[in-house]
Amino acid sequence: MSERKKVAFYTLGCKLNFSETSTIARNLQDEGFDRVDFEEVADMYVINTCSVTENADKQFKQVVRKAMKLNDKAFVAAVGCYAQLKPEELAAVDGVDLVLGATEKFKLADYVNDLSKNDFGEVHSCEIAEADFYVGSYSTGDRTRAFLKVQDGCDYKCTYCTIPLARGISRSDALENVLKNAKEISEQNIKEIVLTGVNIGDYGKGEFGNKKHEHTFLDLVQALDQVEGIERVRISSIEPNLLKNETIDFVSKSNTFVPHFHIPLQSGSNDILKLMKRRYLREVYIDRVTQIKEVMPHACIGVDVIVGFPGETDEHFLETYHFLNELPISYLHVFTYSERDNTEAAEMGGIVPANVRAKRSKMLRGLSVKKRRAFYESQLGTERTVLFELENKEGYIHGFTENYVKVKAPWNPELANTLRKIQLTQIDEDGSVRVQFVEVLA
Repeated sequence: MSERKKVAFYTLGCKLNFSETSTIARNLQDEGFDRVDFEEVADMYVINTCSVTENADKQFKQVVRKAMKLNDKAFVAAVGCYAQLKPEELAAVDGVDLVLGATEKFKLADYVNDLSKNDFGEVHSCEIAEADFYVGSYSTGDRTRAFLKVQDGCDYKCTYCTIPLARGISRSDALENVLKNAKEISEQNIKEIVLTGVNIGDYGKGEFGNKKHEHTFLDLVQALDQVEGIERVRISSIEPNLLKNETIDFVSKSNTFVPHFHIPLQSGSNDILKLMKRRYLREVYIDRVTQIKEVMPHACIGVDVIVGFPGETDEHFLETYHFLNELPISYLHVFTYSERDNTEAAEMGGIVPANVRAKRSKMLRGLSVKKRRAFYESQLGTERTVLFELENKEGYIHGFTENYVKVKAPWNPELANTLRKIQLTQIDEDGSVRVQFVEVLA
């Protein structure tokens, strides 16, 4: 291409998608494209899709319409999980020119020629069994923290989940490559890394689905703790059955790993956990939370939970509600169950009506607000370290403490991307915590 073309990206879904979007963007920049914001007029729009909820499917069409409004002659490419699961469906959306599945998305430049619009969306999508290689990624989106991908795919067979169909078998990055990426991140003056993957506790399975673990998740954590220039590392989401005592103990003594865990529960009822084919029962979950709080009383613990799963009676739901209410957790991510094609759960009886799902979801979201408030209150008066972000939001600068309390202070550009020792003073009307400064750290 003689003149440099402009490309814009839109990412739906998880932190893992954000890290992969960044890698695809860097590849295209190497091929002569200039990256611009999605709100700008571009020659090509790339949408990284998600398939976890029904909503993500609908969002895709809205994003395509937005791109076409900005430039109706632009080339539109769809990549990612939904592109792997339902390529023909995406290709049929008005304005879409190219759909790339799980193995093809990292070779986007190879499929792009002169950027002229196609009459029909062109599909390149492999059988998911062919997704057996690993591509390392990291994103540096907001420049204070980076999402670092360490693992991809999943060997679990949870009955509600399409991720194994969209991303293939569990496989990991080589430890030396993760460390190389972490070093590159640190050289960009980024202070925090968030580890991401589909099932990161399963880290260590070889690149080609080789089941021999070269390294364990604990090896990974210990090695990353030594990377110079990174002030903080956060474990994003880890299955309760894969979060071992050794890891919890190491984090409690670590220089860089922060006391914040996000542990999917999905249901507080053993009956429902069995129907979901989760690999633990609620007793394991209690044990993990107890262990964390024992060695890190101030740790923040986030929980994923699904409401309205087939067969979930009022009794099952109340079991989950009371279970979560009694646990010393800090916040919830609540997902309303939605049927996904080609999953076991979609064939199950005991369908929960949509209005009941919505009511249960609302109850748990209310519980989450209560839990977060109680956790923040327990932290008032303590000294913490906060990493401030870069944005001026209505005269305030925001940031998160190591244990994930959201704080605010009057805007001061000198605070951006710095770590400061602060004391948490009071909870503001917007739910964030006001602070008093103690000292500058970095």
